[in-house]
Amino acid sequence: MKGNYAIIVAAGKGKRMGTTINKQFIEIKGKPILYYSIKAFSVNPLIDGIILVCAETEIEYCKREVVDKYDLQKVVKLVAGGKERQDSVFNGLKALENCSVVLIHDGARPFVISKIIEDGIKYSNLYGACACGVRPKDTLKIRKENGFSSSTLDRESLFAVQTPQCFKYDLIYECHKKLMDEKIHVTDDTMVAEHYGNKVYLYEGSYDNIKVTTPEDLNMAKSIVEKY
Repeated sequence: MKGNYAIIVAAGKGKRMGTTINKQFIEIKGKPILYYSIKAFSVNPLIDGIILVCAETEIEYCKREVVDKYDLQKVVKLVAGGKERQDSVFNGLKALENCSVVLIHDGARPFVISKIIEDGIKYSNLYGACACGVRPKDTLKIRKENGFSSSTLDRESLFAVQTPQCFKYDLIYECHKKLMDEKIHVTDDTMVAEHYGNKVYLYEGSYDNIKVTTPEDLNMAKSIVEKY
């Protein structure tokens, strides 16, 4: 029987954080950010296993200092990342077997909740592709090259996409395989699916489901973790 798997991508260097270590290993309340991301999927009964994608030079460290140290038994494989995020995701997809639905998640997004995970599985089965996110709180404008505003966007129709981004496995694997063959560059997995004509259902995420990218994000994460 095919199962539901998560691919957690933790191969990025996170240059904007301004630290000497990978941002996923920065600690919040004594545990690395990556621990919280993996733990959220580990404790969910609908998730059958986790593929962790790391920088090749950090696989042993990840296994020793995160997976083994915190007994995260649902991590079934650690896979080396690639040059770009899309390469890392494809490496994760190739490592999966007997997968029905795959949830692709950022390692630096530690506060994903069970409802987001479960809705991702549900909507993947219904529509083939989906992603969580939130409506922007701020007014958004188009800024011209000369620095002046050209228009104001309708906030009600906008959606800030988060992860996990969730798919029927066969759909997203085939799309990524074509992408690699055609050497097209994308910034997230919904773009991969959409590029080959698939519609992506957008469902409610959480404003707490932040990606820790900058020192300001880290300060926010330290306050959010008190809720969890």
